Amino acid sequence: MNVRESSGLAGKCRFCGTMLEHNFCDLGMSPLSNAYLTHDQLVRKEPFYPLHAYVCHACRLVQLDECEAPEAIFSDYAYFSSYSESWLAHARRYCDHMIERMGLDRHSLVVEIASNDGYLLQYFRERDIPVLGIEPARNVARVAREKGVPTIEKFFSAATAEKLAREGKRPDLLLGNNVLAHVPDLNDFVRGMQRLLKPGGTVTLEFPHLLRLIEGLQFDTIYHEHFSYFSFETVERIFSAHGLVIFDVDELATHGGSLRIYVRHKEDDRRPVRESVAAMRHREVQAGLDRLESYDAFEGRVREVKRRLLTFLIECKRAGMSVVGYGAPAKGNTLLNYCGIRSDFLDYTVDLSPHKQGRYLPGTHIPIHDPAMIRRTRPHYVLILPWNLQDEIMQQMAHIREWGGRFVVPIPMVQVL
Repeated sequence: MNVRESSGLAGKCRFCGTMLEHNFCDLGMSPLSNAYLTHDQLVRKEPFYPLHAYVCHACRLVQLDECEAPEAIFSDYAYFSSYSESWLAHARRYCDHMIERMGLDRHSLVVEIASNDGYLLQYFRERDIPVLGIEPARNVARVAREKGVPTIEKFFSAATAEKLAREGKRPDLLLGNNVLAHVPDLNDFVRGMQRLLKPGGTVTLEFPHLLRLIEGLQFDTIYHEHFSYFSFETVERIFSAHGLVIFDVDELATHGGSLRIYVRHKEDDRRPVRESVAAMRHREVQAGLDRLESYDAFEGRVREVKRRLLTFLIECKRAGMSVVGYGAPAKGNTLLNYCGIRSDFLDYTVDLSPHKQGRYLPGTHIPIHDPAMIRRTRPHYVLILPWNLQDEIMQQMAHIREWGGRFVVPIPMVQVL
């Protein structure tokens, strides 16, 4: 059994309340992955927290102990969804699909939880469909309102849902993309969706699939802002406990492999459960996600990723070659802090978001520049930190081939492209 030593500080499962004892992956100490630093902050004390994921032996929810309150993480946020063209295209395709599938029109209401900067709801508004965004980060919500997307600054909860329901704002479509992992109180969150959803309405949620995380060694997607990591089986248990039924599921390529679930009230039997649900259950059983021992080998495989990446960087530096990063994503901060990669290995990184440019990565203190810096310095290698966007990035930065530059993708193993 891969059981952690008792420290007296063991947490409890955020769904079923079972004591967390079974190790999944210990990534050491790490700062909050979206806590980007100004120059003045470089000389100040920087908090680090244990980044240690466990799997609940009762419900098999993979999760972190909560180290910081959500208000401290998400009230002022550095991530803006609109800076990825591929993500915007994904959002537009989703809107077209849901409008056609559900027959949404100007008499409908679409509500998005964690609506960020209005990246998705703007496409419903273009089709004259009423929308409402719920977004806790003040700076991000302000940008959404500037786009004309009505947005309230709230953490979604059962209390928030009940208030909106009393105001008559029960949606035909209630959606959340990549928010479920950020929720510390899962039961309250799902209970809120059940109370807010209009009778006959649909919930859709997208979240990275634990099966793909394990298969693809995507350990860098583990960071403090992500409290939980979901298999389909566990998500189905959580929703069923609150009177909701998953009636369909899609597999998506986003974020290294995600699921989109379609959810209805248990009493709403007009939409039967599709074969895709049983097929996904079967696939996970075949992969062993219903057995605790299937989770035990992950940490050892992660350590080998670290060794290979460090070996590559050491060899580059010994040969006098320069390496820079592309992107300043949260996943990149997990990778760099776990591997101990600082500016002695990575000269700098770049990011399209002006909200990150001129700042420094948490923990490693690597400076973040505008992408134009790469053309000025002509590095030998560009390490793609948001590897899930590698095709988009390689197309944007194809000009590095002019001087013989090459791309490096670190996950699941080092690839030079």
